[in-house]
Amino acid sequence: MKLTGDWIEATHTQRVLAMLETGGHQAYLVGGCVRNGAIDQPVHDIDIATDALPERVIELAKAADLKPVPTGIDHGTITVVSEHYPHEITTFRRDVETHGRHATVAFSDNIAEDAARRDFTMNALYARADGEVIDPLGTGLADLDARHVRFVGEAEERIREDYLRILRFFRFTAWYGRDLDGDGLAACAANIAGIETLSRERVGAEMRKLLAAPDPSHAVAAMAQSGALTAVLPGADATALAPLVHLEDRPADAIRRLAALGGENVAERLRLSNKDSRRLETLREALASGDAPEVLGYRFGAETGADALLLRHAVMGQEMPENWQNRVCFGAKQQFPVSATDLMPAYQGKALGDRLRELETRWIASGFTLSREALLG
Repeated sequence: MKLTGDWIEATHTQRVLAMLETGGHQAYLVGGCVRNGAIDQPVHDIDIATDALPERVIELAKAADLKPVPTGIDHGTITVVSEHYPHEITTFRRDVETHGRHATVAFSDNIAEDAARRDFTMNALYARADGEVIDPLGTGLADLDARHVRFVGEAEERIREDYLRILRFFRFTAWYGRDLDGDGLAACAANIAGIETLSRERVGAEMRKLLAAPDPSHAVAAMAQSGALTAVLPGADATALAPLVHLEDRPADAIRRLAALGGENVAERLRLSNKDSRRLETLREALASGDAPEVLGYRFGAETGADALLLRHAVMGQEMPENWQNRVCFGAKQQFPVSATDLMPAYQGKALGDRLRELETRWIASGFTLSREALLG
């Protein structure tokens, strides 16, 4: 199989590969760029594997007038910037000792050893500069063609090298899988306790990537079946996720889908940013309000109001009401015609707030039709 496309034919990529090869070393594109290129999916990051040691990569890059950045030199990774594009170059590695959160590795000059330490067979694919794909394990291309996410070698061994691979198994199944690998699911279920050893930042990042898939519902249902969902988010329930995906009329959004899952202390457990935490809390508040589409739009804005309505109908297992988008947008455009100054000085303090809320309730109940004069009269 040969890969083609702007990403592999670009001069910045070819220049980096040539830098290594003319220096007497092996150089292969590897991982996600090869996987996605082979199935005509967008390629975002360019990763390269080589038998050149990190110090040699730096030497060659400088000699080629390219910029080397030691982004992960302890792990054998140097980022080489070519024509403003970053290329992560990592020396072939083999595992020496594993710890459940990371592995002690030794550098290698053998592509097969490098492939054997990767997580999934579809990620253990390499490509030469001319696009020819190399499959050292002999199963990666077939699994990719079948959209079968399979661990390299023994699933439990791969998981015990890094327990984050449990979540990666479900994430890759959501993005690339047509079915679910039974051995992989069983290995995940048998090692659920390992999730507790992971940093919440790593878990949160993985969950956001999973929930951003076009349709993660089958993978999240498998997470629930294995016990992984409860380990990550105690109290979460995957039931509403598939109906939500069915109803969604907008791009995938991890926070909206997190709101559908529920769970305890979600923001803390996934180390959400302040912005995402506030949005999740607002969605939950809007979901619980029971307001009509117009009122959701008025109280929460068009985007959040629409998300809340989608969530509500997903939870209830109902189709969306007729003309709901226009109703939400209509509400979002409304402005309450009475201000605090209209009621002062007759009302002050708590009485002022109570009176404003009373008038606003009347105005909303009128379908936003009562005028300022009618409300104050």
